[in-house]
Amino acid sequence: MDWLPALIAGLGLPAAATAVGLGWRARSGRLRETAGAVGAETEAAALDLGPDALGSAATLVQFSTVCCSRCPGTARQLAGVAADYEGVRHVEVDLTHRADLADRFHVLQTPTTLILDADGRQSARIGGVPRLDAVHDHLDRLTTRRTRVAS
Repeated sequence: MDWLPALIAGLGLPAAATAVGLGWRARSGRLRETAGAVGAETEAAALDLGPDALGSAATLVQFSTVCCSRCPGTARQLAGVAADYEGVRHVEVDLTHRADLADRFHVLQTPTTLILDADGRQSARIGGVPRLDAVHDHLDRLTTRRTRVAS
C-alpha cells in the first residue's frame, strides 16, 4: 500500500468522525421552535391525549423507550420543570410498542420532547436530553409569565 493514501486515511477518517460527532453533540438537546399546521389534527389528538392529560397552558410530551438509559432522568427533570409552572403538565409516551407514533412524529432518538401549547399544538421540539434553560425560556413565553412558581 502506498504510504500517502494510508496516511490520509489514518488521519482523515478520525478527524472527520470527530467533526461529525461534535456537530451531533452541538445539536442534541437544542430546542427548535415549530409552527403547528393550522386546521390540521393537533398533536394531542394524534397521541390520544384527552383534555384531562393536557396542561391548561402547555404540555411537555416526552417520547421514551424501555431501552433508553437517559429517559428516566429526563422524565424526572421535565416533571420538575412542569411543577415549576401553573398549568403545565408532563406526559411520557412509551414508543417501545408504538412504531406508528414514532413514524408519525418522526422520532429518531429517545428521549425526544414536544412542547404543546394550550390548544395541543406543537410549538417546539427537542431531540435528546433537553437543555432546561431553553425549556424554561420557551415555557415563560407560552405561559406569558416572567417568573416561575417558587418551589
